[in-house]
Amino acid sequence: MEYTQLGRTGLKVSRLVLGTMNFGPQTDEAGSHAIMDAALDAGVNFFDTANVYGWGDDKGRTEEIIGTWFAKGGGRREKVVIATKVFGNMGPDGADWPNHDRLSAVNIRRAVDASLKRLRTDHIDLYQFHHVDRATPWDEIWQAIDVLVQQGKIVYAGSSNHAGWHIAQANEAARRRGSLGLVSEQCLYNLAERRAEMEVIPAAEGYGLGVIPWSPLHGGLLGGVIRKAKEGGSARAASGRSADALANTKVREQVQAYEDLLDKHGLQPGEVALAWLLTRPGVTGPIVGPRTSEQLASALRAVELELSAELLAQLDEIFPGPGPSPEAFAW
Repeated sequence: MEYTQLGRTGLKVSRLVLGTMNFGPQTDEAGSHAIMDAALDAGVNFFDTANVYGWGDDKGRTEEIIGTWFAKGGGRREKVVIATKVFGNMGPDGADWPNHDRLSAVNIRRAVDASLKRLRTDHIDLYQFHHVDRATPWDEIWQAIDVLVQQGKIVYAGSSNHAGWHIAQANEAARRRGSLGLVSEQCLYNLAERRAEMEVIPAAEGYGLGVIPWSPLHGGLLGGVIRKAKEGGSARAASGRSADALANTKVREQVQAYEDLLDKHGLQPGEVALAWLLTRPGVTGPIVGPRTSEQLASALRAVELELSAELLAQLDEIFPGPGPSPEAFAW
């Protein structure tokens, strides 16, 4: 496993991030523990979750599964950089209730304590804002975060699904307070969805944030979806974001060209999609969300995959980026 520093911090994290969203809804506790053990054995030390994972009436279940894994001991907690998120409603009895969501100081304080209890740990290494809260001023957010840092309950703060100007606004507010500010941004970014290159990634680089791409295979679109369909693969291969994208003729032609190109090179589409992200400026590591240990093994191979300059150029031809802002939309 390769490691890099998270943004401008001194924290070293693996270049693959273990996403845990499937733990609970798709993978039972025993299977989830097996995946985490395999990830740790492979050197993956960066685990990502969120307080709402588990979804529906089972929100928080994913954090609980990670917590029971930590409780097994064996240095599990000490070896892992744990990242979780706050924003979604976590009201009592599963009901949406005022002040149990978003980024008010009241909810941040409540949500941190609840996540610590579920995770069975005394601190969270990276506490991320799952979405921008347009109703809460950054001074209030940073006041709450500063207190939590002083209390030792969290170490760093990061953002997720924030625009470039939100990142700038957040870190300028932190600068005025003498706070560290955001150290990472978790955003939708992959070969088929490159709009983050216009402003989000430049803002992250400018302010020293590590970029953590989510949905690196775009919901399975970049994982050989057309080939799997022809071979009679699982229905899941073309569902959700993947199925919606394939309904677009242009996108389907791009995906077909992508799969044909990699067939010529004898490469696996999913592994190439991850390896491509590892070549991108500012990227700390993509989030991989395996449902099985076999899927984790496939993702791990991407770290060792070196893409030639010729292949990278061909990928750019198939999935061209938007270019920098403002040139992407102005002269």
